[in-house]
Amino acid sequence: MSIGEMLAATVPMARTLNLDFHETSPEKAVVSLPDQADYHNHVGGPHAGAMFTLGESASGAIVLAAFGDQLARAVPLAVSAEIAYKKLAMGPVTATATLGRPAADVVAELDAGERPEFPVTIEIRREDGAVTGEMQVVWTLRPNG
Repeated sequence: MSIGEMLAATVPMARTLNLDFHETSPEKAVVSLPDQADYHNHVGGPHAGAMFTLGESASGAIVLAAFGDQLARAVPLAVSAEIAYKKLAMGPVTATATLGRPAADVVAELDAGERPEFPVTIEIRREDGAVTGEMQVVWTLRPNG
């Protein structure tokens, strides 16, 4: 099962919004939200909550890709999130997430018995390439037990 399939199977909001996971690697996650009237706002574009869920889902995908091998000893959890809506989004939108710290540094902190935190940055774009949103989600790997 791919990371996208796993997220769609285990995260009801990702499934509800019909998110499409195009790429999920430790370097980048690319997820799109199709244009769906049921999730439009008052001006006919994707609702801010749907765009937030898109960005958070892209951040979760890269976290699983980068740290999936650590799941036996730590649980990834979002600590905080911030989003800025830059331009009007219309039609389908795509979120691209990147890690803000080297994964090896995060794992080294986990190895040292710490609870590492790390940012994931996300850009949300319309089909014409314009950036409609910028987001940052801070994640942690909470050690089990």
